[in-house]
Amino acid sequence: MGSSIFRKKDVNSLLHQRSPLKRTLRTMDLTFLGIGAIIGTGIFVLTGKGALTAGPALSVSFLIAGICCGFAALCYAEFASLAPISGSAYTYSYIAFGEIIAFIIGWDLILEYSLATATVSAGWSGYLVSLLDDFGIHLPTVLTAAAGTTPGVTTYFNLPAFLIVLIITWIISIGITQTKEVNNVMVIIKIGVVLLFIICTVWFVKTANWHPFNPYGWYSYHGGTATGIIPAASIVFFSFIGFDAVSSSAEETINPSKTLPRGIILSLVISLILYVIMTLIMTGIVKYTGFANYLNAPIMAVLHKTGQLWLSIIVSLGAIVGMTTVMLVCLYGQSRISYSMSRDGLFPKFFSDIHPKYQTPAKGTWFFGIVTALAGGLINLNILSELVNIGTLTAFILVSAGILYMRRKQPDLKRGFRAPGVPFTPLLSIGFCLVLIAGLNWETWVRFLVWLAIGLTLYFAYGRKHSKINAD
Repeated sequence: MGSSIFRKKDVNSLLHQRSPLKRTLRTMDLTFLGIGAIIGTGIFVLTGKGALTAGPALSVSFLIAGICCGFAALCYAEFASLAPISGSAYTYSYIAFGEIIAFIIGWDLILEYSLATATVSAGWSGYLVSLLDDFGIHLPTVLTAAAGTTPGVTTYFNLPAFLIVLIITWIISIGITQTKEVNNVMVIIKIGVVLLFIICTVWFVKTANWHPFNPYGWYSYHGGTATGIIPAASIVFFSFIGFDAVSSSAEETINPSKTLPRGIILSLVISLILYVIMTLIMTGIVKYTGFANYLNAPIMAVLHKTGQLWLSIIVSLGAIVGMTTVMLVCLYGQSRISYSMSRDGLFPKFFSDIHPKYQTPAKGTWFFGIVTALAGGLINLNILSELVNIGTLTAFILVSAGILYMRRKQPDLKRGFRAPGVPFTPLLSIGFCLVLIAGLNWETWVRFLVWLAIGLTLYFAYGRKHSKINAD
């Protein structure tokens, strides 16, 4: 049994298999996919909570989270050039460590992308409801959030969150060209809004607000809560989740061994620069303690302080567009991982059935889209969002360890991109990930282990018997 559950895929045989998916993505499309996944929740939602956790040193927290992702991105880029096949960390783990590890990470990524999308859909709904209120359009309160989301407020179902996930699912199901075009337009709008905000507000920065720059140190407890640069980095890490979804697009990318590494690294660098500039401006205009009253919409704290309320509608639109692209890329990545697992026999064939007209795994896309939409509409996700972080960090660790393994065991394989500084780059990636995992609470670990136990049950009940490698 030991050998069968650790059976591996051969890179050379993978490279010779034909894909039914349509290749249309170029470097700019992949860069925009990455930016679409990254810039959104971090700027429009998490900066408030992050500023209260680290003070003005939040910019350092973003830098640490970004560097952690940067080391992981270099490892992803090498794997993407080595094996330009759909499936991201799932496929890479199948090559390096074997089937059961691949299944665990694939199962883990499906949860990550679902929860990330559902969590962002709730934030998206909050901005939409606020924007509609500004125009005098009021949705029934009971349909604006899941039950128990806000203490003292009666809510039953988050209708806007439910509907936006279904709309995005439809876009993804009708083809990669449509997904790409919608994402590219939205990313241009989103970056335009961020740059407009920077240009209009930078003149109001008062350097006195940056003192003390690091009020809570690297790691401390304040009022019974973990504070400081490292806990804030663990929080804002959520902002970078999704860049790995770029590597899920390998079979829809033109010349993937060159294009994928460029797209992954460019999107991360551009997003990190914008994050650091934004956090320095925001904490330079509003004293970090002032974000306590603006946790759901921290940018509004800045606009109230500067008196530029005319910008609020534009920023709200930017936030809505920004979070739409995050959901789009996460759901896209999820559909391609479930497609890869089904094609390998680890999931039922239903998930890899290709639509004859659209050339997409439409059935699997709709299945997970509906489940995610219901989660966003019905479940109070505040307590579950940290599960997304632990899932991503686990995937980063395995991909980084996989590079160490492949360099040692198969050093002569053709690589379109080689991560610099190996073995130090993957080791630093693993080290940073472990530090950020340490910042998560124990309840997150328990929920994560329960999800893995469910996955292992599914693997031994179905996946192991139906694996295509087993048939071979």
